[in-house]
Amino acid sequence: MSLVKERRKTRQISVGSVKVGSKSPVSVQSMTNTRTQDVQATIKQILALEKAGCEIVRVAVPDMEAALAIEKIKQDITIPIIADIHFDYRLAIASAKAGVNALRINPGNIGEKKKIKAVVDCAKEHKISIRVGVNAGSLEKNIEKRLGTTAQAMVESALKNIKILEDLDFHDIKVSLKASDVERTVKAYRLLASQTDVPFHVGVTEAGGLYAGITKSAIGIGMLLTEGLGDTMRVSLTRDPVEEIRTGYEILRALGIRSRGPELISCPTCGRCRIDLFKIARETEKALLDHSSKIKVAIMGCVVNGPGEAKEADIGIAGGDGKGILFKKGKVIRKIDQDKLVEQLLMEIENIEIEKSGEN
Repeated sequence: MSLVKERRKTRQISVGSVKVGSKSPVSVQSMTNTRTQDVQATIKQILALEKAGCEIVRVAVPDMEAALAIEKIKQDITIPIIADIHFDYRLAIASAKAGVNALRINPGNIGEKKKIKAVVDCAKEHKISIRVGVNAGSLEKNIEKRLGTTAQAMVESALKNIKILEDLDFHDIKVSLKASDVERTVKAYRLLASQTDVPFHVGVTEAGGLYAGITKSAIGIGMLLTEGLGDTMRVSLTRDPVEEIRTGYEILRALGIRSRGPELISCPTCGRCRIDLFKIARETEKALLDHSSKIKVAIMGCVVNGPGEAKEADIGIAGGDGKGILFKKGKVIRKIDQDKLVEQLLMEIENIEIEKSGEN
């Protein structure tokens, strides 16, 4: 029996070349933390995100210089780019003209209807989609006054903003409902799910540093995905955005939804371990970031946890006293000196990848 329920049925929209909706895979995205006006720094970070598997990237557009920089950034990247806009409708229009593939706005904070219509008309002209981004910390004052910063308030804001766009005959919409805690975030998506067919961008905002952020995101996003809620996702971490992508794919892999690159399994170590397994695991993990093959790699501390417990791994190593063993599918291949373990393991991984590519 699958852990994940059937996906909620949604309309299909496009963010550049990436389709978002229940008929498409759950996509993984991130946001740059460079100044968008610094074109070279932003390009460098986006290229690193692309390498890590990022499928959609968002950039902050706080002023006209940032909006105009998008045209230059687009020339050197391949993944779709979203402009994150607040308040100033002119920045949304300038970003659309500069070539963004989508806008992230709150129609309610853009201002009077003619300004919203100008943004929508521009989005239609350039065939780009819009994300209605609702955050618990920035709700409309009248909604917050009545309902507080609750899940119900977030849903009311989302429905109000979706209606604004749909009343202007614009339907290429996705929506996010994010709070800094798991409970409100999950509750808001659950409440909205039956009230619209707009695709969901899921995530827990302001989740925190590495440990708090990964924990909140894994639980919150994981709960939503198991319920079939979520069409694109971002893990928010106070960290290098590449870490957001790695975490996103690990969440999807753990749920059996999607996988990217080798799966690394390793034991937590115990008193039997006689090699520097922490260092070996770090080095291996870093080396495998650029690999795209779907193989299982085991890093085990001793022969007790080695070929036996990790016999399903395509390839693995287990430690000894200054030495280690290399094994494939539970069968020991040879002994290796500790200082050569990672080197030999990576060599064998490349051989397996070459074999697998020949089979396809």
